[in-house]
Amino acid sequence: MAIAADPAIETPTVVSADDVAFFVENGYFVARGLLTPEETDELRADTLRLARGGYPCETLVPLPADTSDAEALRQILCIHQPHFISPVIQRYVAHARVAGALAQLTGAHLAHWDGSVKCMQSMLFVKPPGFQGQAWHQDEAFIPTRDRSLIGAWMAMDDASVDNGCLWVVPGSHRQGYMYPLREHDNPEEFDFAPEGYGFDESEEIPVEFETGSVVFFNGYLLHRSRKNRSGTYRRALVNHYCNAWSLLPWDVREGERPANADRRCVVPVAGVDPYAWKGYDPPGDNVWLRTCKANAPADAAE
Repeated sequence: MAIAADPAIETPTVVSADDVAFFVENGYFVARGLLTPEETDELRADTLRLARGGYPCETLVPLPADTSDAEALRQILCIHQPHFISPVIQRYVAHARVAGALAQLTGAHLAHWDGSVKCMQSMLFVKPPGFQGQAWHQDEAFIPTRDRSLIGAWMAMDDASVDNGCLWVVPGSHRQGYMYPLREHDNPEEFDFAPEGYGFDESEEIPVEFETGSVVFFNGYLLHRSRKNRSGTYRRALVNHYCNAWSLLPWDVREGERPANADRRCVVPVAGVDPYAWKGYDPPGDNVWLRTCKANAPADAAE
């Protein structure tokens, strides 16, 4: 059945059938070396440009010329939706090899999925030394999809280790599609203000450590968290969220809508076709949301 008239976005084959099977079974997969050193350098440079207010934006205002790079970076835990204002980040949202892996992984659990993928969110984590992590959660609690196809793609600009606050996951916790309840946590020294998921066996968690240039893909139902950065270096990463392009995206339900047909259209197609292209697209905003924490990085933190 022909629905989308726009030409398909072709992507390379990036991961093996065994990698896809690992992702379906465990809920995550690490594609090591997917980004080149030159690409991670470009992302680092753009992170600094954003932090210094190098793009027109109400939230990230230009800093005085005598502000050091360390000072500019050490106030920021995360910048939400940087692809709204940065053409560099926008390019990496649709990075060919990342999109190729997404075209194989995102809906691999769906029998008739055709490899089509769209992006709805970018998050640029700086996470300086001393900054908290985020407590247990499932991304699907914040970005609902209709077919359990939400997937995060974590592009590492630095090595991620236990010391600097890497991901911890409960392998296989996505399989049943169960949404764990959330509550306020009582550990602000370790985790930021976001609520924590509970009601499961934490003893099954494992750290996911990886090198600069790796990209970690994880399902939206996978339980994961990160701890405080206890190292002397940053843990920078661009983390984008995607889903099956055939899935409606009910971020919220507006007047006159039902949950069954609510669909936000501020999205970026990155692979295959967009069957809803006939609806058009909501324009991206001209601002970002800045996420900070009470802790501050030491002035001499290494980059």
